[in-house]
Amino acid sequence: MKARIKWVEEVTFLGEAGSGHAVVMDGPPEMGGRNLGVRPMEMLLLGMGGCTSFDVIHILKKQRQAVTDCVAEIEAERAETEPKVFTRIHVHFIVKGEGLSAGKVAKAIELSAEKYCSASIMLGNAGVSITHDFEVVEG
Repeated sequence: MKARIKWVEEVTFLGEAGSGHAVVMDGPPEMGGRNLGVRPMEMLLLGMGGCTSFDVIHILKKQRQAVTDCVAEIEAERAETEPKVFTRIHVHFIVKGEGLSAGKVAKAIELSAEKYCSASIMLGNAGVSITHDFEVVEG
């Protein structure tokens, strides 16, 4: 896997993934940014959320669950002092579908957290406290 980060101006950067996709990252105005894109730490949080969401949907589909929507709402806390690493991350899944089994949703989240989501596992191994909960919505 490869990536390339190109400085654009001030604190604006263009991230280019090896897959050919690009994303703009920028800092806040008080740091010289123009608010043109996500912050790098937000990108890390989005990556983890995308990784675990991918797993949960994949596992639920393999379990033949009729999922119609899945949202992961993520809240994170960072250290007060430099380096301002993540100290706590909580992921709340809202999984919608027809006749979903809450037990299967719980198992999918557990499997992602403990076995498949490399981003979550990497952050957890670095000392970040990661918790999960969920709700199932009919429809």
